[in-house]
Amino acid sequence: MTESEKDCKKCPDGQVMRDGKCVLPEVTFTAFVLSLNTATLFHFGELVDPETGKTGRDLMLAKHTIDTLGMLKEKTVGNLSKDEENLLETVIYDLKLRFVATAG
Repeated sequence: MTESEKDCKKCPDGQVMRDGKCVLPEVTFTAFVLSLNTATLFHFGELVDPETGKTGRDLMLAKHTIDTLGMLKEKTVGNLSKDEENLLETVIYDLKLRFVATAG
């Protein structure tokens, strides 16, 4: 285990060690899109609630988050790197497929 990995173990969940301090990870477009993806997977019941150890399903919230990603795609046209565009399109496509499979 590297020294950096040991230091991260000293930080609360969700934080990383940077310059000797525990901080939240850097805010990036990619991290934001992936957090919305994770939230949607949680609403599909594919991820366990870390506090209760249980899963739940709320398709209305899943659809709302997918729609939020779609709005984000529309509002950011021409302002994203090619990698960011591809990530956003891929995440939306995957979540829509999951929604159809789950709701159907």
